[in-house]
Amino acid sequence: MTEVTREVFGQMPREEGGGAVEKFILKSDSVKVEILSLGCIIAALETKGRDGEFSDVVLGFDTLEGYTRKHPFFGTVVGRVANRIAKGRFSMDGKEYQLFLNNGPNSLHGGAKGFDKVLWSPQVLPNGVCFFRLSPDGEEGYPGDLKVWVTYTLSGGELAINYRAQTSKTTPISLTNHAYFNLAGQGSRDIYDHEISIEADSYLPVDDTKIPTGEVATVQGTGFDLRQPVELGKHLQKFHLDGFDHNFCLQQAQARRLVARARHPPTGRAMEVHTTQPGIQFYTGNNLDGSLKGKGAVAYPKHSAFCLETQNWPDAVNKPHFPNALLRPGEEYNHTTWLVFSAA
Repeated sequence: MTEVTREVFGQMPREEGGGAVEKFILKSDSVKVEILSLGCIIAALETKGRDGEFSDVVLGFDTLEGYTRKHPFFGTVVGRVANRIAKGRFSMDGKEYQLFLNNGPNSLHGGAKGFDKVLWSPQVLPNGVCFFRLSPDGEEGYPGDLKVWVTYTLSGGELAINYRAQTSKTTPISLTNHAYFNLAGQGSRDIYDHEISIEADSYLPVDDTKIPTGEVATVQGTGFDLRQPVELGKHLQKFHLDGFDHNFCLQQAQARRLVARARHPPTGRAMEVHTTQPGIQFYTGNNLDGSLKGKGAVAYPKHSAFCLETQNWPDAVNKPHFPNALLRPGEEYNHTTWLVFSAA
């Protein structure tokens, strides 16, 4: 049984249009997750270790103020297009579109005011919550009125996130959640003692602005071969890597499949990622620098969390050989990611 409760978390600043931000608490016997109506943010996720004790394993803030200031997308749903679009430009049906550049020369995670920075309309479900919004035609430069539903449901140790969308004009779309995890508990110093595996035979090399070069490279014989679990700290040292911020190419199937696993041997906590999406961005918090104070006023230094963001491949709208990035009128975008928590 999942218990669902709601409470007011805070009030948006007047210059952001005001409005109450609600917090929805989903609770099973093994997981408790708190989700905000602002940006569909996963603000807390408590899961049991082998000792039976609950720990919050996601980075974030204690108050709304933290989330309304600049932060690296802690726990947010990002869109209309997750990840990077080269030069913030794409062409469709003979027309060129220019987006806001918010990541060097590129557009990242939907632009200046993406889906992470807006209030969504919630509807409580027996085992979760569904958030809806209409992204108007021209918002952040994207074409078409886009109706979007993001649904979180909790069943035992499994948190499902379903994304659905319908559009009035052809538009690129790629939705994901940008939660930062540390299975030792948020605020722990690093993730070097975590074991990570990703079920991917290939990955996307990137240029120095993090845009894929277009090559789909084999992981075989490289530091990107994570098909068998690796201990992250030792692996980064062995391959002289500063960290990961790369898309791993998953088997192209519409069905649910297990794509990644993270384990923290000292506490026994584990998380599996299952998805219908074609890619997963593995990010090791390389840009965290200790300047942000998170929950409990703790600093979040470099490599103190990881993200496993299920999504379409970055810049797919400009790469014809990448999976289709476009949603057309009359079609429905529908993807689900499942996070499965356990302890052993």
